[in-house]
Amino acid sequence: MSYYSDQQFQNLNSENFLPGEYEACHFSQCNFSGMNLQGFSFEDCFFTNCDLSNCKVPGVSFRGVNFDSCKILGIHFQSCNPFLIEFSFKNCQMDYCGFYNLQVKKTNFNSCRLLEADFTMANLTGSSFAGSELSGAVFDQTMLEKADFREAQNYRIDPELNRIKGARFDLDGLPGLLGKYGIKIG
Repeated sequence: MSYYSDQQFQNLNSENFLPGEYEACHFSQCNFSGMNLQGFSFEDCFFTNCDLSNCKVPGVSFRGVNFDSCKILGIHFQSCNPFLIEFSFKNCQMDYCGFYNLQVKKTNFNSCRLLEADFTMANLTGSSFAGSELSGAVFDQTMLEKADFREAQNYRIDPELNRIKGARFDLDGLPGLLGKYGIKIG
């Protein structure tokens, strides 16, 4: 397997992106849409303004990976290699992504759009969803202790089905926590 370290990649696509181990690499304006990334490993890498929509990620390692302003639609992150998985997202479009049963504590999903993302049974302790759009996102049996939902919008979280001790919410977010009770606020 090829090894790449401390390299800059710009405008790559599926035809010229080779499987390998990528460490401390920066990917900018790349289009990997629909690509099968099996056999890839990313450690301490940065993706900026990239399109990874509908990528297949079975067994892919993401360790210390940062995504900024990327389009990441429909990726099933639960199929990644869970060993030491760590990533953060900022200003990303992440509709229909799956994080089912992943241990992704302290993950940042800041100012992201996560329409209908699936966080069922995920451990998101200490994670941040600050400023994110969460319409239709699924939180079921999810560990959300000490998570930050301030400035997040349109989430629906059932406190009886999820662990939310110490989580932070804005007053504007109360309907997302109490909606199932039919309580009218304001």
